[in-house]
Parts: sequence; structure tokens; C-alpha cells
Amino acid sequence: MTSLAIRARIVSDRIALAAGLDVRLLAMLLVMAFIWLALHLLTGGTFLTPRNLFNLSLQVAVVGIMTCGMVLVIVSRHIDLSVGSQIGFIGVFGALLQNSILPIDNGSTWIIASLAMLGAGVLIGLAQGLLVAYAGIPSFVVTLGGLLFFRNAAFYINSGVTVAPLNKTFQLLGGGLEGTIGAFWSWVVCAGAVLAVAMVVWRSRQRRARYGMSTRTPAMDALLVALWSLCIVGFTAVMNAYQQPKTTTPMGIPIPVLILIGVTIVVSAVARKHRFGRHVFAMGGSSENAELAGIDTRRLTVAVFVLMGLLCGLASIVITARLNAGASVTGTMTELNVIAAAVIGGTSLAGGIGTVYGAIVGALIMQSVESGMILMGVATPLQRMVLALVLILAVWVDMVYRRARLT
Repeated sequence: MTSLAIRARIVSDRIALAAGLDVRLLAMLLVMAFIWLALHLLTGGTFLTPRNLFNLSLQVAVVGIMTCGMVLVIVSRHIDLSVGSQIGFIGVFGALLQNSILPIDNGSTWIIASLAMLGAGVLIGLAQGLLVAYAGIPSFVVTLGGLLFFRNAAFYINSGVTVAPLNKTFQLLGGGLEGTIGAFWSWVVCAGAVLAVAMVVWRSRQRRARYGMSTRTPAMDALLVALWSLCIVGFTAVMNAYQQPKTTTPMGIPIPVLILIGVTIVVSAVARKHRFGRHVFAMGGSSENAELAGIDTRRLTVAVFVLMGLLCGLASIVITARLNAGASVTGTMTELNVIAAAVIGGTSLAGGIGTVYGAIVGALIMQSVESGMILMGVATPLQRMVLALVLILAVWVDMVYRRARLT
């Protein structure tokens, strides 16, 4: 490594340390800003419009929910190739419940169907986790089989016929014209989020000072709160700027986005602060050392896959509600976006390293690229080719970055 590169890395590390962020996350945010600007120019000023950003937020919600689980799966040195097929199968299953078994207009139908879909995801995760942990079959093989099995099972249980319509209340979970919280409650959520950011920064400063650890300067803390607040207020303003068709009524924040935010906060907290999360990272770093430390790695592996299945069930609820239909082709190739989002976000395929919030940024980058290509009229096969290249590039960048950190 040259002296110039070393000095650049030192400067970037100092900036990241002062801001409380890692260098990779800062780099991803800059890359995302560049991609957005480039796509806005290439689409003739369409990409950064409120309408497209509203639709982009809905797309990110589905991928982001599953990416939160995929981070822990990859961190534990496993992989799940079946996530796209799972949401297709679970979606058809939930749609059949509402359309053929339960009374579609009953007030409790959406609750029963949602719980059943979550339960189906848990059972799928449990089955795959048991095969990996106790049967000793590599997760690649198990989930590759799951990809084929559940995709065809989705066709089998309803002969490939799309099931529609669905319960009206259930449809709200997918966003759309009615699936938002409106302008007023969006600003209420915005104010609460700004207060939460300020509280988190203040509590972090108090905690670090209590234990004699280094703290950021008050000016840096104030700047961080201001920047995060600006992002939150800007996002809320954009969501409210998009109006319902032929009206002046603001849409507000979509319900799927609120679900994604909740999932991100919970999974991130579990990964960083709960014993379960610490054990997952320990197992990913070295399963042998984890076992010597008394961690039941097989039971932990099952739990990770169960969590992944649960989040696939939740993602299936969101996308099925958004489409107002259960289709066997739903989620085709989504596993590519989910895995790529996790890797772009800093999750190492070697295991033991990864962050949930980084993966969400990765999901935003992946969906932005895909959305931009759709706006530019790029053919679907070419879109998939580009996304595949992005995945390969992300893995290469991850390898180069980690080698550079070791020198």
C-alpha cells in the first residue's frame, strides 16, 4: 500500500470515527448519492420525483425486510437461496386462505391470513434449519432445493392460477393508494423519529462518558442529530409531496416502509446487543471456538433460519397485499437482490462480519439501480445481467477492502 493510500485511509478513518460511522457505510452513502444523481440525469429528471421515490420505497420495503434476516444467515456462514420462492409460495397460500377458505370480507380474515403466512414462513425456516444443523446438509444444497421445491409448490397448490382479489384490510399492508398513514400522521412519526435520534445520541454520549470511553465533541453530536433530522424531514416531505391521482391529498408514508423501519430497528438491536446476536457473530467467526465457549451452534443455526423464514413470511404479506393477488411467479429472482444487498452492505460471505443498517443501504442501492433501468426501458434479461454483475463486483470489492484493512 502506498504512502498516499495509507494517509487517505487514516483521514477517512478519523472522519468515520468522529461521525460514529464506519468507512464502508460512508462510502456506500456517497455511492448511492452518485447513483441517484446519475439515474436522475439518465431518466430525464424522472428518477428523483416524489412518485418514483414513493414507488422505490415500496420496492425497498420487501427486499429490505428479507435482507435483515439474510445478514444473520450469511454472518453465521450459511446462505438461503430459497427466499424468493418462499414469498411466492407463502403468497399463494395466504391468497387461497382469503379467497377460497375464509370469508373474504370478514373483519378478522386479514389477521388470520397474516398469522398463517407468518406461521408458514416459520415452518419453512424450521425445516430448512433442522436439515442444515442436524442432518449436516450444507445450507447451499438445502436452500437450493428449497428454491426449486417452493417455486413449484406455488404452482402446484393452485395450478399456476393467480388468486385475486384479497381482503380490503389486508391490502393496506402493501401500501398503495390507501396503504399509507396520510400527511398528518406522517409528520407525527417524523417528529417522533427526530426526538428518538436526539435521545439515542444523548444516551450514547452519557453511556460512553460513564465508562470513561472517548466521546464525540458536542458540536459533532449536534451535527449528527441535525443531519439525521434533515434526512428524516426530507423523506417525510417527499412522501407527502406525492399526491393521490386526480386529487391534492398527500399520500404520506406507506405502511410497508413503517414495517421495514420496525424490522430494521428490532433485528439491528438483536444483532448488536442481544446474546442471540452476539452468539451468531461468534459462530460466524469460528464455529469451533463458539462450541468451546458453550454455544449450541446447531440450535443457533435453526433459530437463524426460523428468523429468516419469519421475515420471508412478513415480506410475502407486504408484496401479496401490494399486488392484491397471490401469484406463483411472485419473488422470482428476488434472492439475487437480497443476497446482493447484504453483500453490498458490508456482510462478508466468509461469515462473522455484517451490519443490518449497512444491508438496508445495500438494498436501497440495488433497488435504485433496478428502478432506474426500468425507467430507462432496459429489457428485463439485461436488467438481471446487470444485477448479477453488481453482485460479483460487490463480492470483489468486499475482498479487496478486507485485504486492505489487514495490511
